[in-house]
Amino acid sequence: MTHCNSVSTPMEPGVKLSKFDGGERVDASKYRSLVGSLRYLTCTRPDISLSVGIVSRFMEESIYSHWKALKRILRYIQGTVLHGLFYSNMEDYKLIGYSDSDWCGDLDDRKSTSGYVFFMGNTAFAWLSKKQSIVTLSTCEAEYVAASWCVCHAIWLRNLLGELEQQQLGATEIRVDNKSAIELARNPVNHERSKHIGICFHFIRDHVKEGSVKLVHVASRDQVADIFTKPLPMILFDNYKKLIGMKDGRSI
Repeated sequence: MTHCNSVSTPMEPGVKLSKFDGGERVDASKYRSLVGSLRYLTCTRPDISLSVGIVSRFMEESIYSHWKALKRILRYIQGTVLHGLFYSNMEDYKLIGYSDSDWCGDLDDRKSTSGYVFFMGNTAFAWLSKKQSIVTLSTCEAEYVAASWCVCHAIWLRNLLGELEQQQLGATEIRVDNKSAIELARNPVNHERSKHIGICFHFIRDHVKEGSVKLVHVASRDQVADIFTKPLPMILFDNYKKLIGMKDGRSI
């Protein structure tokens, strides 16, 4: 596909893939090999993390619709070969995180996809796009689980930066676009809304209480972690790419 026509996004907006789509089977070995190669690329290209994660779910029984989605990622990469993260010198290296989730985005098991990204300065340096391990009952619960994962990574990053003599003073901001999830993390008396959520996700409350992290509401249009949770239209996708610090190498 060296000379293929490029596309503006790695996945078509609104697309929903399922293992029950039906259709012609494709070469499983070839499919797995290509997905494996693309997973290496996600280490430096956060813009394809979600799309590669989605096509990775169908490596056991891949069909033509999955193969078509995989080829679209290649078409996107073909047009953005020189795109990458641009790191510049900054005076303030304050750690800031963004957390987001879709809700029941997987058609097969109705599990949600969590995404988070961390910044020091103007460019992202740590990110995740991953399907949740449980089925959530509301958008609030899905966002709460995503925020718990984000807080866990934030604590690890704070400890690591301390070892590197970049001690983070004050609470690390985790920016979430769901006010109900923020309230659930702050107020432990919401038993009816949270008693069914696994204990492993409730440690977020301890860190909020002790002041190591702080959940802050952010408008949906500024929630850059959206790029890790759902396929987006071109305008939104390009905007979030810029916000996480991705640039075309030809313009630097």
